[in-house]
Amino acid sequence: MSINFPFSDLIAGYVTHYDANGDVFGLKTSDGREFKAKLSPMAYAKLIQNFDEGYPDATGSMKSMLAPGRFLFAYGVFYPDSDLFDAKQIVFAGRQKGDYVFEKQDWWIKQVNALGKFYLKAQFGDKEYDYRNYRTTLSLSGVLSTTNFRQETDTISRLVYGFATAFLMTGNDSFLRAAERGTEYLREHMRFVDSDEGIVYWYHGIDVNGDREEKIFASEFGDDYYAIPAYEQIYALAGPIQTYRCTGDPKIMDDTEKTIKLFNNFFLDKGPEGGYFSHLDPFTLDPLSDSLGHNKGKKNWNSVGDHAPAYLINLWLATGKQEYADMLEYTFDTIEKRFPDYANSPFVQERFYQDWSADTTWGWQQNRAVVGHNLKISWNLMRMHSLKAKEGYANLAQKIADIMPGVGSDQQRGGWYDVVERLLGEGEKHYRFVWHDRKAWWQQEQAILAYLILTGIVGNKEYHRLARESAAFYNAWFLDLEEGGVYFNVLANGIPYLAGGNERGKGSHSMSGYHSFELCYLAAVYTNLLITKQPMDFYFKPIPGGFPDNILRVSPDILPPGSIKIGKCEIDGEPYSNFDAQGLTVTLPKTNERVKVKVQIVPV
Repeated sequence: MSINFPFSDLIAGYVTHYDANGDVFGLKTSDGREFKAKLSPMAYAKLIQNFDEGYPDATGSMKSMLAPGRFLFAYGVFYPDSDLFDAKQIVFAGRQKGDYVFEKQDWWIKQVNALGKFYLKAQFGDKEYDYRNYRTTLSLSGVLSTTNFRQETDTISRLVYGFATAFLMTGNDSFLRAAERGTEYLREHMRFVDSDEGIVYWYHGIDVNGDREEKIFASEFGDDYYAIPAYEQIYALAGPIQTYRCTGDPKIMDDTEKTIKLFNNFFLDKGPEGGYFSHLDPFTLDPLSDSLGHNKGKKNWNSVGDHAPAYLINLWLATGKQEYADMLEYTFDTIEKRFPDYANSPFVQERFYQDWSADTTWGWQQNRAVVGHNLKISWNLMRMHSLKAKEGYANLAQKIADIMPGVGSDQQRGGWYDVVERLLGEGEKHYRFVWHDRKAWWQQEQAILAYLILTGIVGNKEYHRLARESAAFYNAWFLDLEEGGVYFNVLANGIPYLAGGNERGKGSHSMSGYHSFELCYLAAVYTNLLITKQPMDFYFKPIPGGFPDNILRVSPDILPPGSIKIGKCEIDGEPYSNFDAQGLTVTLPKTNERVKVKVQIVPV
């Protein structure tokens, strides 16, 4: 069927040539297809723009910037009576050929600072950080919901993660204060301590009405109804543990140890199959209870894989304890052994029965793939490979990275898709979208981080190209430069999807201050410390006596051994020399007052 009507669209690609006489240029996409584009008489251009910076106009120099090899986005119109794409808007990735604005040393640091300020204002306004006023639901402009008063444990924890991360990167004490108060709020309102079992588990949430609150123990989401899902317990630790990295608060460590005991005593399958169950009965804590219905005896990506990025890697970074390294190894060994399914599909399998046979009938997922989960596995395998090098980790990470562009990315417009069918139907060449062809913010994060860490460790130019293309799409189209924050979804062509529901707002069950902050943090770490070789500063504010033996561990992530060191250190603005540069530790001074520690990490 031929297209016989005009339609607007986006092309992402590399300039092949420019004919000044006709204002026509060639644009080659990520998969090697070439389009011929003509600048519209009213065409305008800009650079990718970060928060809190002036409009970076490039219209005046647009034509001279159309140099071969330059990456850009062209938005315009396809007409059925022309073989030329009518380019109306150009977005350049950098001012000079080969430049990418998001590779500036402070790009992601400025972005995380703006995100932190947006969420402080949205949740608390100009008042003190009182989490009784926290709302799960935020509008597009960051206005608190006046109809939904449920506070979900995981979304508070994810926001706390964001604030703690913003402090780590900027040293802004407001962010740390918000993180600490959020952590205390979680402990006081969302935590249940089972003294008999010596465990902690976390409520699904609470309904707040004035000074009254009603606790919701088991999940009330349809797929997890009347159960304790592993992922909710996992993400309840995300914010507190990131805060612990900054402060060493022993109360956080006590909660964490008791929550891990919950995982190991009840979620862990102690039989020969191993792995972690996805759900527990809320009364008996039995993963095999008939009351769980379609969640009885099941395992999934979230229950196995989410431990590492949500809290466990950060817990190991903060403590260096072997037991957490062992738990990480067990997790990644399980992923490497159980999740690949390449004889049947280019995507990993994500849901399983107790014996690890594939569950292809569960709920919404059926036999479907989440593109971001595949990329998340690749990214985290490479992190783990730097802690304990295993050929299987690196091989699987690179196999996923090599396969995913052809089946999970948009190779005309840029960006990464959401959920697709794991198998092709008869005569099909493209894996079918389950709901839509929109692109979610968090799935872009997984791609950016996967290809950045692979670039930094493996050094493959193709991975670097994919990292740049992924970061360019995210920074060009996901930042809400007017209202603040990032969009949940954009259409395939980059235009924000604002039709309504959870995908319209800046806060929901699915979106809080986690993925966008994590992206800023680790994109900065991988870019600066592994790729462009620039130093970074990190900030800490330990509680006196909080960290065992007064040892502060400052490694920003699990990076290749010997790739970074401490360049210099300050305490309360004064130079401080009691640190182990290669060991990435600072011996804190003995004091009854909290001190602010600034550590510069430099690439080796």
